[in-house]
Amino acid sequence: MEVVTIETPQLGDRTYLVHDGAVGIVIDPQRDTDRVEKAVADAGVRITHVAETHIHNDYVTGGLQLANDHNAAYLVNAADDVPYRRQPISDGDTVQVGRMVLKAVATPGHTHHHLSYIVTDGERQAVFSGGSLLYGSVGRTDLVSDEDTVPLTHHQYASVRRLVDEAGKDAGLYPTHGFGSFCSSGPASGAESSTIGEQLKENHALTDPDEDHFVQELIHNLTAYPSYYAHMAPINLAGPTAPDLELPDSLDQDELAARLQRGEWVVDLRNRIAFANSHLSGSVSFEYGDGTKFTAFLGWVLPWDEQLTLVGEHQDVENAIRDLSRIGIDNPDAAIGSGPGELAPGAPTSSYRSVGWQEVLQRPTDEPLLDVRRTDEFEESHIREATNIPVHELLRRMDEVPAGRLWVHCGSGYRSAVAASLLQRAGRDVVHIDAKFRDARKAGLALA
Repeated sequence: MEVVTIETPQLGDRTYLVHDGAVGIVIDPQRDTDRVEKAVADAGVRITHVAETHIHNDYVTGGLQLANDHNAAYLVNAADDVPYRRQPISDGDTVQVGRMVLKAVATPGHTHHHLSYIVTDGERQAVFSGGSLLYGSVGRTDLVSDEDTVPLTHHQYASVRRLVDEAGKDAGLYPTHGFGSFCSSGPASGAESSTIGEQLKENHALTDPDEDHFVQELIHNLTAYPSYYAHMAPINLAGPTAPDLELPDSLDQDELAARLQRGEWVVDLRNRIAFANSHLSGSVSFEYGDGTKFTAFLGWVLPWDEQLTLVGEHQDVENAIRDLSRIGIDNPDAAIGSGPGELAPGAPTSSYRSVGWQEVLQRPTDEPLLDVRRTDEFEESHIREATNIPVHELLRRMDEVPAGRLWVHCGSGYRSAVAASLLQRAGRDVVHIDAKFRDARKAGLALA
């Protein structure tokens, strides 16, 4: 038995191809299945089964499409009410996949109908835990509803114990979440691999002997999660279609200028310093960079289901289209170019200052400091005179933004760049603080 990991660092998730050298099963594939197809071709195997651990809340699945493309059995919990053809599977069911046997283990907690899978070839055992047992943590339990959070957290405590009882200590552990995904209930360990035995020693969900204490601590430490999550389960329950990853024809300068004039969302993918120096007036900054922040924050901050126009270099636009398709944002338009002068010569441009902490110390005392980190980050530590409005709440709380020129910061500079661009688009005068919050005290700012 071999396990091939297919990473999606942009969302902090993993997909797995498990095969015996001839046939295989794919667990929790994302929507852009061409990456899975490459792994299958590289392994030289045939896909006979595709399995979901749960109806996902953080991405659109490619499971149905992949199963249809390979005429493979699609394993989805029998308790999930779906309109498409699947092979229903329930707790305790076993499925033969070549020389391997897959066993379903009910592990409710992350969702009501969550399943984990134990796969064995008679010698080696692998546990695919989805959003149940993660490396050093567990999947968050508040994605279904407020009313369900406490009972699901109790379920999570019991589920991970049941799962480790069903598996051997030497079994490899292969979670879907926990690699940067907001589906984790807290910071995962950062490990690249682990075993059931290691988690028995290290995972607080397994080492805390007091269930009520575990439940209280987990819920207390839950932080905000992206608003686009609300749309993922309905899309996945309905049965997603394949994405269109083709790069659209680049908009001409007149159409791009017209969209800006109409107030449509034009998203600039360039690095935040280049954006600060010069950008098309009315555009907003979502730096693509390495992709690890772009998708989650765009899906969290901008209104859902409104037309987007992506502007930037060819590769960034192409990558952004793929990444956005994973959260159900399809068919954005695009304008390809290196900057405003190439995208729309003659169109109005804007800029704002981008500074470090030393410049903040010199700012006029009547110019407010806006902290756009999450509320829990602000409560843990913040600059004494700062006002906190998280970037994902900014569009609906514009009337609460202090008057005057705004100095905007976050934890690293990424979210503050997004916020600065949104504020400038709304007519505010802004200064972007491109600095790490952890360096603020060292620079001489007073923290509370």
